[in-house]
Amino acid sequence: MGKVVSTNRELQALRDTQTPQGVGIQTGIYADKAKNAEVWDVEGNRYIDLAAGIAVCNTGHNHPKVVAAVKHQLERFSHTCFQVAPYDVYVKLAERINKLAPGDTPKKSLFVTTGAEAVENTIKIARRHTGRSAVISFSGAFHGRTLLAMALTGKVDPYKRGFGPFPAEVYHAPFPVEYHGITVDDSLAALEKLFKADVEPERVAAIIVEPVQGEGGFYAAPAGFLQMIRSLCDAHGIVMIADEIQTGFARTGKMFAVQHAGIEPDLMTMAKGLAGGFPLAGVVGKANIMDSVPAGGLGGTFGGSPIGCAAAHAVLDVMQEEDLCSKAIAIGGQIQDWAEQLQAELNCIGDIRVAGAMSAIELVENGDANSPAAELARNVAAEAAAQGVITLTCGVRGNVIRFLPPLTIDPALLAEALTTIGNIIREKAGVVRKAS
Repeated sequence: MGKVVSTNRELQALRDTQTPQGVGIQTGIYADKAKNAEVWDVEGNRYIDLAAGIAVCNTGHNHPKVVAAVKHQLERFSHTCFQVAPYDVYVKLAERINKLAPGDTPKKSLFVTTGAEAVENTIKIARRHTGRSAVISFSGAFHGRTLLAMALTGKVDPYKRGFGPFPAEVYHAPFPVEYHGITVDDSLAALEKLFKADVEPERVAAIIVEPVQGEGGFYAAPAGFLQMIRSLCDAHGIVMIADEIQTGFARTGKMFAVQHAGIEPDLMTMAKGLAGGFPLAGVVGKANIMDSVPAGGLGGTFGGSPIGCAAAHAVLDVMQEEDLCSKAIAIGGQIQDWAEQLQAELNCIGDIRVAGAMSAIELVENGDANSPAAELARNVAAEAAAQGVITLTCGVRGNVIRFLPPLTIDPALLAEALTTIGNIIREKAGVVRKAS
């Protein structure tokens, strides 16, 4: 390996010279070890983790049951390729996911490696099933960095600029965000206009939607909107795809976020929280739709890794045994109370959005929703890292602080982290205190 490098600064210098700048990094923290909701860097500094690897470690870092399951599987074998010599942990995981997926329609599951890969496979399946080509996504959406997933993504910087041309027959409609003046009726009207001006519904294979937009700013789709999308898809024979990559696996207080709206999507993407930190993603969907693709049309060399599948079994066990859906709701309540107290004091807290443990505050100038405080958000996140709290920004305008702690975080640890962030916001935005 050459010289042993032991400081964040040295590792950052190595990163700058040896890896491409296109892989953006939000902190200069180089991790050495992690446990539950805490991370220690290579210099021994300890951090409270409110990112969980972007909603991946929902069961916390290195949960003992996940570690044990991975060790057991590694002693059996690490890889055979499911298409060559299939294995039990894959098919038994599919059985579990099929039972957990919303709705009573018989399901089947496919496992791949990344979220973007799952998204691309849902489009392939939908096109094969319907014999149609067009796909509709939403403004502010994030579906991945591969070419088709980028086309579906509704955020130019930093994901799409300079990477075109993109695949044809991808259309975008406005996502309902009432804080920014876009109602559910506005979004539905835009879809109807799209059908009249750009693409007839009979040519649309799928509509893909995040129940809560991730990179777009943690805006939750109202239940009525998701229900209307379901009805619209039913009326026109369109496949409804729910992108649950960030929202899935107890993150919002339900196993999957669409369950809050009481709907059954036709296909659903999974990744992130599925395997507790091991690379695993998937598609679960109605069996007749999933079976539209003949043998050989789906798969991949590393898809459904036995290590990842074994980890996912342990993750599902922990979620049930430790009632992580209830813990997600409690985390959201704690963040809501903290944020409301801060909002009562400071004009820079424009909006508070809580969907279980997928929560965010939107920072603005002088209480004005149309004046995003992106620089403040960046400064707060950077200073939080300097003071021992890992958090992330997001949003089309870059002015949202998001909170994605492990669902196993101790309430006292979360309170410590929130107190630190609150004090930083007060310091950085002192000029926008509300008058008493």
